[in-house]
Amino acid sequence: MDKIKMIEQEVTKKEMPKFNVGDTVKVLTKIPEGPDKIRLHPFEGIVIAKQGSGVRTYFTVRKVSYGEGIERVFPLYSPNIERIEILRSGKVHRAKLYYLRGKVGKQATKIESQDGTK
Repeated sequence: MDKIKMIEQEVTKKEMPKFNVGDTVKVLTKIPEGPDKIRLHPFEGIVIAKQGSGVRTYFTVRKVSYGEGIERVFPLYSPNIERIEILRSGKVHRAKLYYLRGKVGKQATKIESQDGTK
């Protein structure tokens, strides 16, 4: 068990920003395009869920593209994530925002920010 904890501590040294459910984030993932070429692909949306702890932390990001809802689950400490940018902080009263799946248009993205503006 001691070796597992050592590996977990080494992996969690990667600096990740603090974000919560309801925040709008842009996740830049690495996409290999050749033997020595890597492209960064952005995925921008609202964090609707966080689960797990330590190395096994996952978060779900949801966006609406061309009228269709897309959700993607990211491991927080994945080596394929280049960086996470927090675009807007949201103020929500729930830990899981699965109710956004039933919303359409502006209702799906309208979450109050921390400073009181919408």
